[in-house]
Amino acid sequence: MTRKPRAILAALAVTGIALAALGPQSSVASSHREAPLIASDPAADNTDLYAFVSPERPDYVTLIANWIPFEEPDGGPNFYPFATDAAYNINIDNDGDAKADAVFRWTFKNVDKRGGSTFLYNNGPVDSFDDPNLLFKQTYTLESSFDGAPFKTRVAGAPVAPSRIGNASMPDYQKLRDEATIQLDGGWKLFAGQADDPFFLDLRVFDLLYGGDLSETGQDTLAGYNVNTIALQVPFKDVALRGDSNRNPVVGVWTTTDRAKVRVTGQQTQGIRGERVQVSRLGNPLVNEVVVPANLKDAFNSISPDKDAGIPAVVKRVTDPELPKLIEAIYGVPAPATPRNDLVEIFLTGITTKANGPIKADLNSQLNNKDVNPKRFRPSEMLRLNLGVPVADQPNRLGVLGGDLQGFPNGRRLGDDAVDISIQAVEGAAQTGQLVDALAAGDKVDANDNQFGDQFPYVALPNVGAVNGGKAAADPGAAVRPDSPAPELSPASAAAGDDMGTGAVLTVAVIGTLLLTLVLVTWWYRRRRPDAVSDDTVKL
Repeated sequence: MTRKPRAILAALAVTGIALAALGPQSSVASSHREAPLIASDPAADNTDLYAFVSPERPDYVTLIANWIPFEEPDGGPNFYPFATDAAYNINIDNDGDAKADAVFRWTFKNVDKRGGSTFLYNNGPVDSFDDPNLLFKQTYTLESSFDGAPFKTRVAGAPVAPSRIGNASMPDYQKLRDEATIQLDGGWKLFAGQADDPFFLDLRVFDLLYGGDLSETGQDTLAGYNVNTIALQVPFKDVALRGDSNRNPVVGVWTTTDRAKVRVTGQQTQGIRGERVQVSRLGNPLVNEVVVPANLKDAFNSISPDKDAGIPAVVKRVTDPELPKLIEAIYGVPAPATPRNDLVEIFLTGITTKANGPIKADLNSQLNNKDVNPKRFRPSEMLRLNLGVPVADQPNRLGVLGGDLQGFPNGRRLGDDAVDISIQAVEGAAQTGQLVDALAAGDKVDANDNQFGDQFPYVALPNVGAVNGGKAAADPGAAVRPDSPAPELSPASAAAGDDMGTGAVLTVAVIGTLLLTLVLVTWWYRRRRPDAVSDDTVKL
């Protein structure tokens, strides 16, 4: 390699560094990014899991799992596809041995028509999934396995609701949502695609528990952000032990993401190659975030629930949790006495009448299933749901602690306030039957920023518009914000009398760098010798 080509490559490298420095950063703090390794792999990151009896189909269970935290609606040009080299799973344990008795597995494929002609996701308004203006889209295959049998394909080539680019690109996004909501023979309903993030909370909990004086509360950190959602609605008989939800109404649910054991980056992949390994796992909300210690978080994401009870360090974090000690140190609220058998029920075994606490209900332990062998039962972390508890006419956001046995921790509905419930639970509300008054206000975020639907898949439409421009709503008017403040000058520009804001300065910097690179490339090609090009050089 001659000096001139080296100089050209150096210029290109400088350009790449300059562009990378101006790009979005991945260090946004989030309860979704719960472990060091998964924080760098958002496409595989399980953010939340919901399981509840379907209100409009009371003999069907709805399972909703979300991936990819903090999807900024304006995050183009590639936006937020599911990974094509990953398998997304929803697992069901109905006999209490902490192993999956039913597995539903999704894999995704890209349909990319952009090629070398454009950088756009779409080159005109998109009216349907098959609209030629939609240049990038995805399809999926759903497979299922029951009781260890080989996987069977249930549907292939099913449409994924695309990322919501905006109202100019997708004037009727509800139609795209409807096209991606399908029903199979036998009654299964399916949805995969982008949606509003249904989790609502104030994440300032990590600033020494809301600022040390509960002053840092009331802001829904996830308002305006989207996630990628997979939703499934199946009859009770397809998940209950022996197909009998009357005798065996309790199921345990958790999600996992598997990736190829060896991954090749830097090129597009279609499908999964090689042996798979588990890289993410989620059952109850906030467990890996605030229960599991930092040095075990990655390990927790890699193991199956049947291994939980064999790790003393994990069990100890439940029987002797850290959070009540922090609350006592900061707010003076006495931590409940240990060992915390009430938390063992909530997180590891499910709730039964055999407990000493005030919740006297055979609620959601698989030991309540008549056909379960108690000798095979194994404590494990998963979201447990009793399919026999009827849908509440007036749901209470505090779930079981609020007297509503259909709510979290008996499954989890979209409207259950997981943060407030969890804080009250670790402070002993399940022991006493009384909420802790000093923390009764919780994080002061009591509902999602967008209203949930009353029909499958229930999650709200994706948000449009920049999150940093104010509250981003899912309605068509959200793209325009007449009340948004005018952009301010950067301090440096104002001091110099410059009328360009920071964004303009950065844009000029990028353009200037690109022009410099172009000049250097042109200069080299004009001055190179004809014989410097070998016969096998690729001509562009």
